[in-house]
Amino acid sequence: MITYEIGGTPLCIRAAKSEEYNSVRNFYYELIDAMRDAQYRPGWEKDIYPAPEFLQNSIEKGELFLGEMDGQIAACMAVNHEYNAGYKTARWSVEAADSELLVIHALGVSRTLSGRGIAKQMVQHVIDTARQNHIKTIRLDVLEGNLPAEKAYTKLGFQHRDTQRMFYEDTGWTAFKLFEYIL
Repeated sequence: MITYEIGGTPLCIRAAKSEEYNSVRNFYYELIDAMRDAQYRPGWEKDIYPAPEFLQNSIEKGELFLGEMDGQIAACMAVNHEYNAGYKTARWSVEAADSELLVIHALGVSRTLSGRGIAKQMVQHVIDTARQNHIKTIRLDVLEGNLPAEKAYTKLGFQHRDTQRMFYEDTGWTAFKLFEYIL
């Protein structure tokens, strides 16, 4: 577990435990409900993305991370070496074997806590972990038009590398912007 300070309140980032699956699923359900009428939505749908199997597998593999504040889940994300097939044809700036890259999936922050720098600390945790493990690059994709996410990742040092039409269960064939952070 790693702890960061957010406005004087500790944010503890750690791998989720198998018995926390329902809490994680409920976190994403609440986030999806809260974002239903938002101007910029990630395109997530309950039980489609993030899918229950994805969440369970990520927890079992130690790849799903929680950010907790005051005993509550403030943020969740999965981090692994897996990516959409569209990544293979993207114009990345660094060649990297799967073992030399990390991909951030389903990073979400509780709507009641947004704007406090929690997403920034979650991503910083990935960057710190990547450096410790000699990873070359961190990659992710953002649904085209999700301007707040694009702006947030760019501000954290990620660079837009390509736009690809990719298929995901929740969005179908849609344009996604691919971002990369070089270590």
